[in-house]
Amino acid sequence: MRYLVYVIIFFFGNVAVAQHHFQGHIDNERWQSEVYLSVIEDYRTLDGINDEQIITKVKTDSSGFFKFDQNLLDIQQKIYKLHVDNCTSSNQSSNHFDGHCTDYKDILFIAKRTDSITFPLSFDAQMFCDIDSNNPKTSAFIQIDSLKEEMRFAYSEFRSKANRNLNNKKWFKTLQNYGKDLDEPLAELYIYAFLSDRGNQFHNYYLEDLKTNSYYDELLERLQDSYPNSSYAKQYEAELTSDKFIVFPSEEKSSFNWSYLWVGLLIVSVLLNLWFLISAKNKKSKQHIEAKEQLTKQEQNVLDLLLGDNTNKDIAETLFVSVSTVKTHVNNVYKKLNVNSRNELKSLFTK
Repeated sequence: MRYLVYVIIFFFGNVAVAQHHFQGHIDNERWQSEVYLSVIEDYRTLDGINDEQIITKVKTDSSGFFKFDQNLLDIQQKIYKLHVDNCTSSNQSSNHFDGHCTDYKDILFIAKRTDSITFPLSFDAQMFCDIDSNNPKTSAFIQIDSLKEEMRFAYSEFRSKANRNLNNKKWFKTLQNYGKDLDEPLAELYIYAFLSDRGNQFHNYYLEDLKTNSYYDELLERLQDSYPNSSYAKQYEAELTSDKFIVFPSEEKSSFNWSYLWVGLLIVSVLLNLWFLISAKNKKSKQHIEAKEQLTKQEQNVLDLLLGDNTNKDIAETLFVSVSTVKTHVNNVYKKLNVNSRNELKSLFTK
């Protein structure tokens, strides 16, 4: 039992103090003696120097040796960067921390909290040296950069539009397939950021490829599976949605055709107006019938003649009664229909 306790203490104690170990050499005569470690949360900011991404820094010894022994990294794999530069501390505020230091060298890699990595002796030869790491994914970016160097050589071999078009198609697929074969979504994301960059010669080819290639949706699934809720997966999903809207504008619109809506509303409006008119006419007709039912037969005759713009004298001659009798009938009609003049009477039966 006592030995079991020792084993548990040893195991969890090591987990609790898990650290990353990064080391290497730089040329102190070429670079300042400070090496910076940064974390890249936004894969569109892989280039340049950004003070918001810097985690820590160490000083080299007289031989140029540097070492990071800390526990600052995430347990999940992320993209990190080491860089050296010749931006002096006096002008850091104006260029170094605004990403405008042109005299710098960096190396991108994949790592997590428990990794131990030895970097090449010279950043200048990083693409031709192996990184010694306990994490097989660490050097994925270095391998991709080596392939990109081969690509640049192929483009420079013969400079013509025809050669560029052939190389665009060839190297686009070569890089894409190479990233997939590495079996690391972050490495694929590194290639995607390069191929889809709006300032890149591959951008138009990427937009065309997006129309028919299911690779991009599959990459999103791999990112979400390997790095759920990470900034990488969320950023990629947002960019993919935006780019799909660019290449499929008609499909986005066809999902809801506004012209159909307006035509439908117009038809409904016409039908409702017809219904209101018919209903109003029927209601008016009913009101007329109910109003006339209140009158005697003779009063109804007088009403019809009044609506025909006949004078009292005309009505008396038509009905063979005296004018005073007509006036009596007219007053009774007014009273029963709750009007005070011929105009109100006409309004009741005409509008």
